[in-house]
Amino acid sequence: MSTQAATEDLAAVIGLEVHVQLETDTKIFCGCSTDAADAEPNTHTCRRASDSPARSPSSNEGAVEAAVKLGKALHADIPERTTFHRKNYFYPDLPKGFQLTQYDAPICQNGELDVRVEDRRREIGITRAHLEEDPGSLQHVGGSIDTADYTKVDYNRAGTPLVEIVTEPDFRSPDETRAFLAKLEEVLEYLGIYDAERDGSLRVDANISMVPAGEVAGEIDETTLEAANRTEVKNISSHKGAEQALAYEVTRQRNAIQRGREVEQETRHWDESRGITVSMRSKEAEKDYRYFEEADLPPLEVADWKAKLEIPELPDARRERFGEEYGLSAEAASKLTSTKEVADFFEAIAEEYDPDLAATWVADNLLGELNYRDMAVTDLEGRFDEFTRLVALVAEDEITEKNAREVVLREMLDEGSAPDAVVEAEDLGKTGASEVQAAVEDAIDENPDAVADYENGDEGAINFLVGQVMQKTGGSADPGQVNGLLRDELDE
Repeated sequence: MSTQAATEDLAAVIGLEVHVQLETDTKIFCGCSTDAADAEPNTHTCRRASDSPARSPSSNEGAVEAAVKLGKALHADIPERTTFHRKNYFYPDLPKGFQLTQYDAPICQNGELDVRVEDRRREIGITRAHLEEDPGSLQHVGGSIDTADYTKVDYNRAGTPLVEIVTEPDFRSPDETRAFLAKLEEVLEYLGIYDAERDGSLRVDANISMVPAGEVAGEIDETTLEAANRTEVKNISSHKGAEQALAYEVTRQRNAIQRGREVEQETRHWDESRGITVSMRSKEAEKDYRYFEEADLPPLEVADWKAKLEIPELPDARRERFGEEYGLSAEAASKLTSTKEVADFFEAIAEEYDPDLAATWVADNLLGELNYRDMAVTDLEGRFDEFTRLVALVAEDEITEKNAREVVLREMLDEGSAPDAVVEAEDLGKTGASEVQAAVEDAIDENPDAVADYENGDEGAINFLVGQVMQKTGGSADPGQVNGLLRDELDE
């Protein structure tokens, strides 16, 4: 960007390249297992996956199906056929000297993803999404990429199926990129093609240019972007990291321009531990990669797959349906569709019990307690029947909601106990009507001052009396019922 722009208001123009590992049992071009989470380094690899261009590849059908499902979810064009190319470059994590990827015939083209940022709706264009193989992983020992004593290479990850999602330069702020990544990850999880727990499952490269603010209304002119000397920030591994890296880079570039310095067209590394970007190399151009078609992989005919493969109901559609079908607020519907597992669990309960009760127990009580413990609904796998039983105890009026929430639910999560066992051990069964009535009468007789305060219009006194009754019944009475019985007695 020329120094002339230093005196103008500047705006950020950002595009993303999101690398997503696809959830398959084997790698994309060989039979090596992708389940290497606890494996010793370099034990889940072979010559085809890591370093030998002479071994003939074959495509993983599961990876292709996953890419087609993603294309449908992104409303993308899926061509009749797609091909693979060699992208030529040498780096320690890809010693064969090229990466198998897709170049001029990607499997997904011209899609979109709607994103909400606070009260704003943004439609982010998806230029393309293409299949490729993941390189290995580097472990920098004794520092970061520019300060490490030495670097180890692990090829267990090499060859894992990747889909690279390339957006249009539609982002105007770092917080929009974070919202997009969260939404994208949500869609990927609903499709069942992605595991967020896998190491390196989602990695982001961000391209950022600072342009005169007057140029960002509507579509960005390519000449304006070229004049701005785009910078690429690599190795971002989280939504939060993307927002932080881009916020840093916006400030760095803005300061450079305002001081009359050119912004270099370069590739920079995001050092999360220091919260800065550092220069890696000058930015490569497309011609530097010398793409040519991979002769050992025939074109993939995928036209019929789009029609045959079905995708599940996606988050936005499910939120809308939850509002219409169950009468839920937008906030409750959003919580209950945060993951497919949460949504499925809610619907399973709502089929048997009142939807409002089901929503309260899943969205507020259960998710609140799980978040406090840094747990997720997936940690309860195999125990959903127990938590449904807890809702049943409340719905059938066998225990108070307070005891269910503050005692039973917490012991279920902390101790792994079954709900009925907790109720029995803690003697939480609801007190009978006659016992509650007797406790109400005793509380009135024993607290004449509170009774007088109530009769003089002090509404707070009734809460004191409710507390006395709850204490007498060991917390097993229903507070609402107690409140009503007290008022009946006192208002006679």
